[in-house]
Amino acid sequence: MTTERQNGSLYTNIENRIAYVEFGHPASNSFVSELLDRLAQTISDLSKNVDVNAILLKSEGEKAFCAGASFDELVAISNLEEGKAFFSGFAKVINAMRVCSKPIIGRIQGKTVGGGVGLASACDYVYATEAAAIKLSEISIGIGPFVIAPAVERKIGKAALAELSFYPTEWKNAYWAKEKGLYAKVYDSISEMDKNIEIHLEKLASYNPEALAAMKKVLWEGTENWSQTLADRAALSGKLALSEATKSALAKFKK
Repeated sequence: MTTERQNGSLYTNIENRIAYVEFGHPASNSFVSELLDRLAQTISDLSKNVDVNAILLKSEGEKAFCAGASFDELVAISNLEEGKAFFSGFAKVINAMRVCSKPIIGRIQGKTVGGGVGLASACDYVYATEAAAIKLSEISIGIGPFVIAPAVERKIGKAALAELSFYPTEWKNAYWAKEKGLYAKVYDSISEMDKNIEIHLEKLASYNPEALAAMKKVLWEGTENWSQTLADRAALSGKLALSEATKSALAKFKK
């Protein structure tokens, strides 16, 4: 089942010390700004929840994991302030994931683009199916994956980031993503993936939360400047979104 709500949906269920966070949107689980703000706040709240040991991040349905940011909001940007605010959405979520005291497990059931790749990269451990191909399409519309780039590079390295960025129309399959380090495990089917996720989550729920939090902090060492870095990248993206080249490219996509 997928949501029909135009602002998207976000549900959190806590069970056996695991927080299941599920987002959805009728446009291939893309994110409007309001939904990104809600997700960032949810992750921040769960970080402080003593009844939670780990978080599972997933999206609705069995097709696309995430189509990135809202296309309608992108084409509506009319000034620098709006542009920076729009691109700050994924910056807020990635930073919330980065400083979260709980390990975040990603469940990627299908194709993911742009900001969705950033979400997967900001997870601490990622499960995927064979259908979970990835693409960074931003250069093709005159901008770039600037906000999510630090998270993606941290996971797959600069060379692989360049490979994705400079061939923005090419899908990379799930096994490419696993080879580069984005995905930890890839499964033939959603049911097989979910079965293994539940086994893993049950184990995480039994571990010392202080040890989990300490390990999480170690893994994200060296990212302390990201609050400013991602804000600067959002401003750069917002500026490019107003360029004639980008407006022209977006108009073609809109048609």
